Amino acid sequence: MKISIITLFPEVFDPILNTSILKRAQQKGKIIFELVNLRAFGEGKHKVVDDRPYGGGAGMILKADILAKAIKKLKVKNQKSKVILTSASGKKYTQAKARSLSKHSYIIIICGHYEGVDQRFIDRYVDEEISIGDYVLTGGEIPAMVIVDSIVRLLPGVLEKPEATEIESFSNYTLNAKPYTLLEGPQYTRPEDFEGKKVPKILLSGNHAEIEKWRKEKALQKTKKVRPDLAT
Repeated sequence: MKISIITLFPEVFDPILNTSILKRAQQKGKIIFELVNLRAFGEGKHKVVDDRPYGGGAGMILKADILAKAIKKLKVKNQKSKVILTSASGKKYTQAKARSLSKHSYIIIICGHYEGVDQRFIDRYVDEEISIGDYVLTGGEIPAMVIVDSIVRLLPGVLEKPEATEIESFSNYTLNAKPYTLLEGPQYTRPEDFEGKKVPKILLSGNHAEIEKWRKEKALQKTKKVRPDLAT
C-alpha cells in the first residue's frame, strides 16, 4: 500500500511515521508514505495557498486551484486512488472504515486547514470527507495521523500476531447466539496480587473455553456501561 499526504506541515509527520509499528511496516515493505508540501504549489513570492471566503466570514479558505495542482501531480502517477479530506464536517471515522480503507492499494489524504476547503475542489476531486470526532482541531494533520495509524496496523504482516486485530475493541462478537460490536473487556497481567486486588480466578483456571466466554461477558458489560449505543 502507498499513502500520500498533502499537508502544509509535512515536518510534523516524521516522528509518527518513523516510530514503532509504522516504522517497522515501512521496513517490511508493507507501506510507502509520501509527504507532499502544499506550499510548493502556492502562488507568488510567499507561496499563497488560501484566500478570503466569498460572502464574508472569519478565517481563510484553501484554494481549489492550488489543491488541484497537488492532486493532479499525484494522480498522474496512479489513477486508482482513494482521495480523503480530513474535515470536521465529514463522516465520523470508525474501525469498520479503517478496515475498508486497508483494502485499497493507494490512498491520498488531504489535510484540511484554516476555515475549510473550496467546495468546488471537494466536489470534483474528493471521494470522502472524514472526521475523527465531534470536535474541531486547528488542522487536519492529527486526523491524518489517526487514519494512517489505524489503517497500517490492519495490513497483513504488519503486526506479529494477526489475531491482535481480530479480538479488540469494535470487533464483532457472538454471545449467546447474538451478534454484538463490543469494546474490549478488562485485561490483567503480573503481579497476580496488586495492592490487595487479585486477578480473577477464571483467568488462572486454564479452561480456555470458559475464559473466552468470561471475556465476552465482561466486554458486553463494559460496552453497556461505557458505550451503550454499541451494545444494542
